[in-house]
Amino acid sequence: MLKEFKEFAMRGNVVDMAVGIIIGAAFGTIVKSLVADVIMPPIGLLLGNVDFSNLFIVLKEGATAGPFASLADAQKAGAVTLNYGLFINTIISFLIVAFAVFLLVRSLNKLKRKEEAPPAEPITKECPQCLSTIPIMAKRCAFCTSEL
Repeated sequence: MLKEFKEFAMRGNVVDMAVGIIIGAAFGTIVKSLVADVIMPPIGLLLGNVDFSNLFIVLKEGATAGPFASLADAQKAGAVTLNYGLFINTIISFLIVAFAVFLLVRSLNKLKRKEEAPPAEPITKECPQCLSTIPIMAKRCAFCTSEL
């Protein structure tokens, strides 16, 4: 059983998948930083100095009563919050990752289409009378002698 597991783990597909997962996780952290540090601050400024990561609704007060200046303050006080600003950031991150994956798959599909050679011109055809395979340029079937 150990030998079978080793064969399974060392197959090319499993190793490729593992590399893809690791690269995908690293790409996810880059996109998260892109959204939180580059995209959302200008959007927040355009919308009137809104920090999306601090958009929340207090569902239940904590040990100290609100209002809370930030989500961290609310969580520190033990308040139960609905964090819709973080959800907006997550949606934007997902859209960026999905678009990047789309572009990657699209470019790979274009490469595959270029690599595939167009189908070769047929050099034979079937005789309509006897269904034998004959050269495409034949004017008469060599098997049944019918005219084509």
